[in-house]
Amino acid sequence: MVKYFLGQSVLRSSWDQVFAAFWQWYPNPYSKHVLTEGIVHREVTPDQKLLSRGLLTKTNRMLRWAERLFPANVAHSVYILEDSIVDAQNQTMTTFTWNINHARLMVVEERCVYYVNSDNSAVQEFGLARFKNNVTKTMKGFEYILAKLQGEAPSKTLVETAKEAKEKAKETALAATEKAKDLASKAATKKQQQQQQQFV
Repeated sequence: MVKYFLGQSVLRSSWDQVFAAFWQWYPNPYSKHVLTEGIVHREVTPDQKLLSRGLLTKTNRMLRWAERLFPANVAHSVYILEDSIVDAQNQTMTTFTWNINHARLMVVEERCVYYVNSDNSAVQEFGLARFKNNVTKTMKGFEYILAKLQGEAPSKTLVETAKEAKEKAKETALAATEKAKDLASKAATKKQQQQQQQFV
């Protein structure tokens, strides 16, 4: 009998961070069942993919009736092989994991694929921000050339006008705040003087 499970998760980190974290996965507080781990083979293929094979030892508490089927020294641990293929150019990593002992009882195979989420890519966000900035610069340059051809002094762009308006609004708000503080201070002084006169 074969059973399948499919899951999906989103890691809110860059590709480089995920790639680096993968090789430092153990130990961590949530994997105390992982006893040992190490790389037994590694190579770079002609098409620049990194192939690795890791060996992990994990605790594997069996049901009591199943423990009788295996020698005592292997009944409580399982050996796992993990093959990984890293394609740095396309920013993908695929891992294949399976148990090499207890196979008479059960074989568990796992395949994971790590890739950049196109809906939530830091690279895309950076590119979009840069594109917007470049469009502003492009329009500013275009307006400058148009004004120059018409023999006029280059007019301010909408961005510059908006920036100036924002700065002016800040200055006005600051001046209003200072004025309010001054009025509040004068009112407090006047009230204090009135209270002092009542006691005289």
